[in-house]
Amino acid sequence: MRLYEYEAKEIASRYGIPVPRGKIARSPDEAFAIASELGSSVVKAQVLVGGRGLAGGVKIASTPGEAREIASKLIGSNIRGVKVDFVLIEEKICVSKELYLSLTVDRATRKPVFLASEMGGVEIEELARKYPSRIQRIYVDPEVGYSEYMSRVVLSALKLPWGIIGELSSIMRAMYKIMVDYDAELVEFNPLAYTCEGKLIALDAKLIIDDNSLHRHPDLQERYGRELSGFERKARELGFSYVELDGDIGVISNGAGLTMATMDSIFFYGGSPANFLDIGGGASRDKVKEAVKLMLSHPRPRVLLVNIFGGITRCDEVALGIVEALKEASSRKPIVVRMLGTNEEEGRKILMEHGIDVYIEMDKAVQAAVDLSRRG
Repeated sequence: MRLYEYEAKEIASRYGIPVPRGKIARSPDEAFAIASELGSSVVKAQVLVGGRGLAGGVKIASTPGEAREIASKLIGSNIRGVKVDFVLIEEKICVSKELYLSLTVDRATRKPVFLASEMGGVEIEELARKYPSRIQRIYVDPEVGYSEYMSRVVLSALKLPWGIIGELSSIMRAMYKIMVDYDAELVEFNPLAYTCEGKLIALDAKLIIDDNSLHRHPDLQERYGRELSGFERKARELGFSYVELDGDIGVISNGAGLTMATMDSIFFYGGSPANFLDIGGGASRDKVKEAVKLMLSHPRPRVLLVNIFGGITRCDEVALGIVEALKEASSRKPIVVRMLGTNEEEGRKILMEHGIDVYIEMDKAVQAAVDLSRRG
C-alpha cells in the first residue's frame, strides 16, 4: 500500500526526519491561505503514481495568488491517468544539492538495503539503467539492524562534508526504524536535499507498506485499496491477483511464478507487459472468461497473451472460457495462447477452430505477442 507524500512526510517527521513546512489544500482558496503563511511555495499534486513532476504535477509559486492559480489548475485534473483531489503546499527550500536515499528490501538476499546516490531527483529505475555505478548499496543484517558505519559509507557516496554526518546518521537510523515499525517495503527520499544552509531535508517522500501486515496497523487499514485503478479494483472483486503496469501486452496466466516468468520473457524479447494477472490454480471456465473480458475492455493492451500450464487447471476449460469471453466482449483484440498440460489437445482444437493461435513453447508465444504489439 502506497501512502501519499504528505502522509509519508508526517510519519517521517514523527521519527525526527526534517521535512519542509506545509499543509494540504483541497481548494484554490485553501492554497492561497496556506501560501500566505509560507511565502514562496511549491504546489504538489498528491497522487499515488510516479513521474508526476514530469507530468506537470509540481509547480513553484512565487506569490499566494500564483499558488491559488496553480492549485485551481491541478485540483480536478489528471496526472498520469489519476485524478488530483488535493495538493500539498510547502515552503520553497533553497537547495544546494539534490540527493537520492532509500531503504528497500532486496528479494534476492532477503535483506534491507540502503540505496544512495548523489544524483537525486531522478527516478531510481532510470538511474539504475543509465548510471548503475552511481548507486551505492549498503546491506543491513536484520539480526543486527542499522549500524553507524553505514552513514559514513553513504556520506562518501553522496560527497557530503563530514560535519553533516550526525544529521545523516539520524535520518538513516530513523528510516530503518520506520521500515521495522511499519513493515515497509520502501522508505524513499528523492530528492533528499542538502540545503544552502548546509542542512539535510526530505523534499519528497515515498512510503510503501506491505499489504500483508495491515492487520498490525489499524490506523492504515481504512486507506487500503484507495490507490487501486478501476481495473485493479474490478480484478480484486473477481478474485484475481492483478497489478497494473505501463506496457501494451495484456498478460493472463495461472500461478504467480509462471505469470512473472511470462512478463520477464516479454521484456527479454523487447516487449512490455500491460499488467500482471494471475487467475490461480484450477481456474474455472467462468473465471477465465471474466479475466479475458477484463483485459479486452482495457484500453492499453494491443494484444493479449494467455499462458497456461494445465496441472489442476484444465486446458479445455481455459479454451472454452476464452471463446465465451470473445462472444460476450464488446471489443476485440488479437489473442495469443500458449497452453500445455491437462487436456491440452482438446483445448488447442477448440481455440484453433475459432482462429486463435496456440503454441506449446512459451518463447514462441511471447515472440508472436511482441510482434503483434509492434504492428499496433
